[in-house]
Amino acid sequence: MKDASRLELRHLRYFCQVATDLHFGRAAGVLAVSQPALSVQIRQVEEIAGARLFERHTRQVALTDAGRVFEESARRILREVDAALDAARQAGSGEAGLLRVGFGPTLMLSTLAHVIRTYRQRYPGVRVDLRELATSEQVDALLRGDLDIGFVRGAEAHPRLHAEVFAREPLVIAVSRDHRRARQARVRLAELADDPWVLSPRAIAPSFHDQVIALCRAAGFTPRVVQESREVHTTVGLVGAGVGVTVVPETVRRMTGTDVVFKPVPRAAVRLSIVRPSGPVRPVTGTFLAVARKAAHHRI
Repeated sequence: MKDASRLELRHLRYFCQVATDLHFGRAAGVLAVSQPALSVQIRQVEEIAGARLFERHTRQVALTDAGRVFEESARRILREVDAALDAARQAGSGEAGLLRVGFGPTLMLSTLAHVIRTYRQRYPGVRVDLRELATSEQVDALLRGDLDIGFVRGAEAHPRLHAEVFAREPLVIAVSRDHRRARQARVRLAELADDPWVLSPRAIAPSFHDQVIALCRAAGFTPRVVQESREVHTTVGLVGAGVGVTVVPETVRRMTGTDVVFKPVPRAAVRLSIVRPSGPVRPVTGTFLAVARKAAHHRI
């Protein structure tokens, strides 16, 4: 068996150039080497292969049968090497790879949809794996290394996670269309102190849950929660059915029918945060963050 470890990419490139030109002088000019040096390299390839690859005549060079077989494999190897180098360059610059993005319910109704669309258009070589998860599920996935980026409403401090505010989303009161306050232009939270409430469990989205409770207490009451719901779609549906009232992000109103009426909560907004693992940022994460930050800046 021949010692293939002696064969270098330089040998393959030199051989392929001669196979293309079928002339040592022209090939040497393209490669910017002297013709004697090129001849030495080709003889080394033939020695390693254990076969003559070219028939050399005074005015003509031709591939042998062994040369034609070797040429096919040599060109394939060079193409694969070039492709591997290009893939590595793209991955190193954040232009290729896999990006795993988590997002909370209804967040695709916000600026996030624009961010995802823009990123996929700008970086088609990156496969974006989108996962709809509750805040607590996103945090767990980020800590396990199963997510690269999470979009959550509110974000509790964690030593292993980095959070930055992406946007602020106004909060609205949701009541059924048959509610006694439904026809008012504005509804104060204090006017709902005696109403039953529908909220998500604190374990699903701790920060947002605490914010709603704090708003109610600032209005002078603690909400009487009669029903908990894990999904915001279900929460709004329960409000429409007259089970209770609630407070939700403003984007939720885009997904509902006519059974629910929304009223603004003055000067109240929930933070939409981008959360990622602390430490060095992966290239694909970096390019995504750049797109997201630009979108957030223009929105503001």
